[in-house]
Amino acid sequence: QVDRLLKLLDDSALKATDKARERRTAVRKVADEIFDFGETAKRSLCRHWAARTPEEREEFVKLFGDLLERSYISKIELYGGEKIQYVAEKADSETAVVQSKLLTKGGGEVPIEYRMHKKGERWLVYDVVIEGVSLVANYRTQFNKIIQTSSYQDLVKKMKTRQEELGASASARLG
Repeated sequence: QVDRLLKLLDDSALKATDKARERRTAVRKVADEIFDFGETAKRSLCRHWAARTPEEREEFVKLFGDLLERSYISKIELYGGEKIQYVAEKADSETAVVQSKLLTKGGGEVPIEYRMHKKGERWLVYDVVIEGVSLVANYRTQFNKIIQTSSYQDLVKKMKTRQEELGASASARLG
C-alpha cells in the first residue's frame, strides 16, 4: 500500500498545481485503506478514551483523522522521488512491526517503523515511528497535557479551531 501511495505521488498528471485537491483526495483514500484512524485516536487519548461516550469517540476519531490528514498528507505531498527500502518485519497473530528506511536523494536514511494490528482479515497501521519518535506517543503527551491542565472539551475545541484555521489556509492555497 505504501508503494501504491508513492506511485500516486509520482504521478505527473497529479503534480500540477491545479490538481492539488484531486491529489489530496486520492492520497486520503489510500491512507484510509492503510491506517486505522480509530485505533490511532484511541491509543493517543490513552486512559481518557474510556471516559468518552460513543458520540464523543466518533467525533474525536473524525477530528483526529482530519488533523493527521492536514499535518501529514501535506508533508507526504513534498515527496520528491525518494525510495523506500523495507528492512525487516515481525508479526504474531495480532500485531506486526514493519521496519523501513526512506532513502533520501542526498544519500541519507530516515528510519520509519510501521506498527500494525490485524482487524478482520486486514493489517492496518495504528502508529508510525519516524527516527525513533512515535506518532501515538507524541500526540498522547500533547493530548494528556491539555486534558490535565484544562479539559477534554478544551482539547476538542482546540482541534476544531485548528481544523478551521488549516482549512481556511488550504482553501486559499488550493483556490
